[in-house]
Amino acid sequence: MGAGLLNVESSQLKQIAGWVEEVTILPEGLELQAKLDTGADHSSLDVKDLAQFEREGATWARFDVTNHLGKSARFERKILRVSRSRLHRGGPQPRPVVLLGICLGNHRPEVEVNLVDRSGFTYPLLIGRSFLQGRIVVDPAMAFVLKPECRGATEQ
Repeated sequence: MGAGLLNVESSQLKQIAGWVEEVTILPEGLELQAKLDTGADHSSLDVKDLAQFEREGATWARFDVTNHLGKSARFERKILRVSRSRLHRGGPQPRPVVLLGICLGNHRPEVEVNLVDRSGFTYPLLIGRSFLQGRIVVDPAMAFVLKPECRGATEQ
């Protein structure tokens, strides 16, 4: 069995990741540090200058993302829905939800990500169970063990 793989069942291999990892947002290619959170249902991304606009009868979001090295990229994605996430202190907060391609290790699914101001957090991207399930096992004693190695077609 290869390094960094866990044989859960004979038909299913999962990569082992640390609690924080480097990922790449596709197709823009922006590298980010992400916290892997098995307690979160979905993923959240720290965005700046979030603006909504209409395109071909649908509502889209335009937003900027900056990594820990100060490199930024502008994104435009169709808004799938608006989630009502409950804040740690307070009531629900509306968050636009978009599809993003996220490369972690050799996995590159498109998953739903809610857009929010995470500037108070260390890591701009929180990856939840909707990404991890069936792909990644998180070892909280490890960090930065996987490199984004995604080539080829998008995983569903």
